[in-house]
Amino acid sequence: MYKSMVRKAIAVILVTAVCVSTATGCARQEKVRCSKTYLEFFDTVTQIIGYENDEEVFSQNCEAVYALLEEYHQLTDIYHNYEGVNNVRTINRNAGIEPVKVDEKLLDLLEFSKEMCEVTDGMCNIAMGSVLSIWHKYREQGIDDPENAKLPPMEDLSAAAEHCSIDALIIDREVGTVYLEDPDMSLDLGAAAKGYAVERAAELLVSRGVTGGYSINIGGNVRTIGTKSEDSDWAAGIQNPDTDSEQPYIVRVKLNGAALVTSGNYQRYYEVDGVRYHHIIDPNTLMPLNYFDSVSILCNDSGMADALSTALYNMPVQDGKKLLSEIGNTEAIWVFSDGSYDCTEGFAELIID
Repeated sequence: MYKSMVRKAIAVILVTAVCVSTATGCARQEKVRCSKTYLEFFDTVTQIIGYENDEEVFSQNCEAVYALLEEYHQLTDIYHNYEGVNNVRTINRNAGIEPVKVDEKLLDLLEFSKEMCEVTDGMCNIAMGSVLSIWHKYREQGIDDPENAKLPPMEDLSAAAEHCSIDALIIDREVGTVYLEDPDMSLDLGAAAKGYAVERAAELLVSRGVTGGYSINIGGNVRTIGTKSEDSDWAAGIQNPDTDSEQPYIVRVKLNGAALVTSGNYQRYYEVDGVRYHHIIDPNTLMPLNYFDSVSILCNDSGMADALSTALYNMPVQDGKKLLSEIGNTEAIWVFSDGSYDCTEGFAELIID
């Protein structure tokens, strides 16, 4: 998954990354806004921001989140082994050989991912590892040697696509095992793992007594808890895909107690004969699509937002809106190459003028 084909674009949360004091009222105890940044997880930047009366409480909360994220980082890694950990790499290497006993956290994530594959009619499919690995190889070679950059042969992609059935992912909850029936298939959780881990981290903070004033951002997978303070909303900017523009954001949106995840074509790509090929691969054509430059999902579950941002990126806008209407309580914004955008009614209501 790290350096994988499904890497999210950044939806920057509009808060400062320093510790400062802020009074919440004349008779109330002063709160401190603090930030912790980590570089160890999911091949991206993790930032936790919180408003606390006691900076030590913030540090303890961050330590708990750090330990949780480290678990998910190791469990979902497709490239590395970790002592005493059976992870996605272990599962992939035992495809067609034998079931692998894994941690309950990974079982839960895989079951969630199978559910999202069904919800999106296969448009977010963690069983596409065989196809994504081919694109990954050609993209990395193209980045390292641009003059000789090439597209993957369609015959190779088509052959790999024969081994992407989510039904071949067998989860046995009773014995705690995962088995890939097809020896040529592999899993890649890049479309769901970060968002899912962010949501579990938010749950952890709530279990520790946090009711508001916290945000977690892993590589653009943003989740807030409550409001920023009693008199201030959390807000996030939808990044302008035109990175040369003087306008950094398309819009800003309120984000109190919600998650925001963006998928886009402007951060992870390579060029072949002057044509840009981004990292989000359509399960049907096995190629990158270009309906728009980015799509952002806003809902109450970061894991769902992560999966849906990938799925909707590979759908026309109207198909995406239809899917969201069926799911309910989920909003989106689509940004086009000319800088214009379309969004759901619920998203429009949260835009900050």
